[in-house]
Order: sequence, then C-alpha cells, then structure tokens
Amino acid sequence: MLQKEKFIPIAKPWLGDAEAEASRRAILSGWVTQGPEVEAFEREFARYVGALHACAVSSCTAALHLSLLAVGVKPGDEVIVPSHSFIATANSIRFSGAVPVFVDIQPGTFNLEPSLVEKAVTSRTRAILSVHQMGMPCDLKEILQIARRNHLPVIEDAACAVGSEILWNGQWEKIGKPHGDIACFSFHPRKVITTGDGGMITSSNPDWDKRLKRLRHHGMDISDAVRHAADEVVFESYSVMGYNYRMTDIQAAVGREQLKRLPQILDKRRSLVSRYQEKLKQILGLVLPSEPSWARSNWQSFCVRLPEDAPQREVMQRMLEEGVSTRRGIMCAHREEAYSGDSVPRRELKQSELAQDHSILLPLFPEMTHSDQSRVVEALSHALELVRR
Repeated sequence: MLQKEKFIPIAKPWLGDAEAEASRRAILSGWVTQGPEVEAFEREFARYVGALHACAVSSCTAALHLSLLAVGVKPGDEVIVPSHSFIATANSIRFSGAVPVFVDIQPGTFNLEPSLVEKAVTSRTRAILSVHQMGMPCDLKEILQIARRNHLPVIEDAACAVGSEILWNGQWEKIGKPHGDIACFSFHPRKVITTGDGGMITSSNPDWDKRLKRLRHHGMDISDAVRHAADEVVFESYSVMGYNYRMTDIQAAVGREQLKRLPQILDKRRSLVSRYQEKLKQILGLVLPSEPSWARSNWQSFCVRLPEDAPQREVMQRMLEEGVSTRRGIMCAHREEAYSGDSVPRRELKQSELAQDHSILLPLFPEMTHSDQSRVVEALSHALELVRR
C-alpha cells in the first residue's frame, strides 16, 4: 500500500524546548499575569526594532484600538485605511467610535496607494491607519508626507511585519522604529513569531506610552509591579476608563525566546521565498509578489495572483485534494455584511477586490523542507492544468 504524503499546512509556528522552558519558568515563578517577563519582553522588543518605548498587549487588535485612542481619535471622526486587510484593522476604528474610510491598494505590494490617500482626506479625518500587508512594508515616505501636510498622525498596522525593514535616509531600519507615530504588531500563530496570541505597540512618545500602559490595565494609575514592591500600603485609582488588554508573563516569556529565534526565522523564510520565485516564474500567467528596492519583507505570507482564466476556489480545492493547504487573497472589509451600512461613500476599490478574488497564499514556514516546497509548486501547476481543461 502506498503511504499517503503528509499534509502541508499554510503556516506552522517554530516553537521548541526553549519556549517550553520559558513558559515553565514563568509558571513556576508564581507570577503568571502581566509582570517582570512582560517588562523584559517590552525592553527587548523595543531594542530590536529601535523604538524608544514598547507596550505589550493581548492582541494586535487591542494594540490598534489603544493606539487610535492615544492619538485622539474620537466618535464621529474618520480614519483612512485600506479595506484590503484582516477585518480587525477596520474593526479597531469602529471600536473607537470612528468611521473607516477605505482606500484602494497597489496591485504589486497589496499596500495603500499613496496617490489616493490625500484625495480621501476631509475635515473629519483624524488619522491614517496604514498596513504593512503580509509583512511587505508600505510606502511610508509618501504616506507620511501626505500626513504631515494635513497634520494627521500615522498608525502603522505592522501586525505581520516584525523583522521587515525599510530603507530610511540611506539606512536599513526595522519596521516598528516607528517611522510613523505608532506601530502595532501581532504575535498570533500565523505571524512570524508568536506568543500564542498577543501584540505590541511601539512609539517614540513617552506620554503616549504612559497612556497606553494605563489604558491596557483598566485605567489603573500604578502598575502591579510597583504595588507589589511597595513597602507600605498603596491604593490605586482609576481616573480614566480602561480595558483588560494585558499580556501574561507566560506569553511574554515565550515571546522573549521567539525574539531570539527571529533572525534565523527570517533567513529561512527569505531563502524559501527566493526558491519559490525561481520555481514559480515558469508558470505562465502567474503573477508573483514584488518587493520594492527600498523594502525588505519578512515574507509573513507568500501571495500569488492566479492567471485570469483560473478560478480561485477550484485551484485551492484541487491543491487541498493533493494535501496542500492554501488561503484566498486577503479579505476586503467593505464586502462584509458588518460594513454594509457604512455611512461614508465608498470609493472605487477595484485593486482590493481583484486581489481578494484572484490571489492565493501558498504555504510558507521556517521548518518547511525543499521537498515540501516542490510539492506545493507541483500541486499548483497541476491544479492550474486541471481547471484550464
């Protein structure tokens, strides 16, 4: 009997004994909620990206929500954002009581088209929320010029972009420095490094960092660490309404080990992408992702645009039948029922819709073998042959 080939998942986090021991360390310490491991993770993450401040939270969605509040977004305001992003990006704007104003993307990078951003600015615009989609840095220089002309803060949704870099004033710098005003990261298992779930906010503004750390912890005016270390009784107060957006020390301990592993993860992902690019260029009509000369992606996902005559769902199903998992192109929030009643007139979002309907994400993870990758390429090629018959 022939042995069935193993299933190739779309993604797989790279976790091992170091992370298991780190979580054990946190568990046995007796301090498992937000505490010393979180503080250490914040310091180490800030140092890695080159930021002055970092604030760990429970998710990137929480990070985006708090960041919008920190820069002053209020109910009734408008925030310019791509629709072509996981729905959490737009949801965070709604959580703030503001309205997302959707702008179309560039077909090559899947990121905001800067020439369309300024056209979307109105007297009600309070911020620009720009996404580094699938780890590919967006055109921050152009977006920031538009933002500064219009006196608007820029929040970077860097959920997928830890380890990605941008050429800035002749130097390669990490996404998250930040180059805008605030950058937000995700540690979901589909991301390049993971804490199971969780997020991080980086900024250069000490007042914002102080406010973020207060808001994540119910608005409490002193931290648990200060209260537990005090040699006299301390009563906390709550002058603002906050949220339960804390990261646990167990998560942070894992995150610290993942951060150490990150350079090796990036090397492996970039090597696999180079191999994909070489093997897939032979497939007629397939459009491969492009990396601008000023950007270095971490390749959180590898997204290809299918030939026009290849139905997305059929290609994905054929590949699944051959044991290869895929995902459709990144979703468009404006197409979801939850956004069907948006009061802001929608601009044309042609490229966003084409990207969702005609692109697929191929498997990519650090422990992927060359044999795995060859199977993915073969499955895609075979699927395209079958659906074209």
